[in-house]
Amino acid sequence: MEKRYEGFRYYEYILFSLATLTAILLCVCLGSVNIPLKDTLTVVWNTIWGLPTPAGVSKSVIVFVRLPRVLCVALTGAALSLCGAAMQGLLRNPLADGSTLGVSSGASLGAIIAIAFGITIPGIPFAGTMIMAIFFAFLSLVLILSFAYRLDHSLATHTIILIGIIFTMFINSIISLIIAFSGEKVKSIMFWTMGSLAGSSYQNALALFAALILCGAVLLASSRELNAFAVGEDNARHVGVDVKRVKLRVLISASVLIGVCVSIGGTIGFVGLVTPHIIRMLTGPNHKRLLPVSLFGGAIFLMLADLAGRTVLSPLEIPIGVITSFIGSVVFVYIFYSSRKVR
Repeated sequence: MEKRYEGFRYYEYILFSLATLTAILLCVCLGSVNIPLKDTLTVVWNTIWGLPTPAGVSKSVIVFVRLPRVLCVALTGAALSLCGAAMQGLLRNPLADGSTLGVSSGASLGAIIAIAFGITIPGIPFAGTMIMAIFFAFLSLVLILSFAYRLDHSLATHTIILIGIIFTMFINSIISLIIAFSGEKVKSIMFWTMGSLAGSSYQNALALFAALILCGAVLLASSRELNAFAVGEDNARHVGVDVKRVKLRVLISASVLIGVCVSIGGTIGFVGLVTPHIIRMLTGPNHKRLLPVSLFGGAIFLMLADLAGRTVLSPLEIPIGVITSFIGSVVFVYIFYSSRKVR
């Protein structure tokens, strides 16, 4: 009998780990200036062990520009994909993610307010934006769940999604109003709303990693309950799942994780929609396999999207949010058409 952990197979993790590592190396080597793989590995190895870098090798480009950016892109993709997979399982809807539920829009509003009004915390450059994004993501979640509860005390999934879509439209109108009166900060806000991880630092990567460990652990630990939700909320109740408590736990963890991602990378849509859908076709609907593999899939997808944005029109750079929105909109239509065709 093949030795395996419950819910996943060893070889899946080995393959996806190798694919992720390959994508990281590829994204660090390629760009407006291509750097040979041997030089990249030499610089990274020597930097880790404090050894001198050979002459003629672009250490500053690799260590201080590309590597922190690629790490932030990978962590952001993994986090958004995990959140999307968890939300889709919870709400039993392949079109559910942070964007359709309004959480991403709420986080964006908080971050834009911080940028427009210069809200900062001394000593930590991005803390003001992050705190505002997380706070507004929380606030958005509370408002969405409150309105949904007023309409439907059982917090049915279709009610939450409907309120989320309406809330997103309302938040977008407020964002447009802030942009209209933001004066000289319009350019930076507009570029930020398109999503970009250019200029990311190791501090950003550390913040993303910490949020992914804390909130991601909660989502991964909820895989059994999410499997119960797949058959329906009534079935979940019958097998002993506290439906409301699990919903709140998953949605709150996802909102915090999305808030951190938005505060660092801006609005990067559709990652939580596209990647889990593709991974589900590879691994099946079992969340004990789907959630962990979605981490790898999201990281790979967003790294390749960022690489395309940096190289397709080099030396010009396409914001990563534009790339993901283009791909995601096509997949969104496909999923919607497929679901209608099945009915």
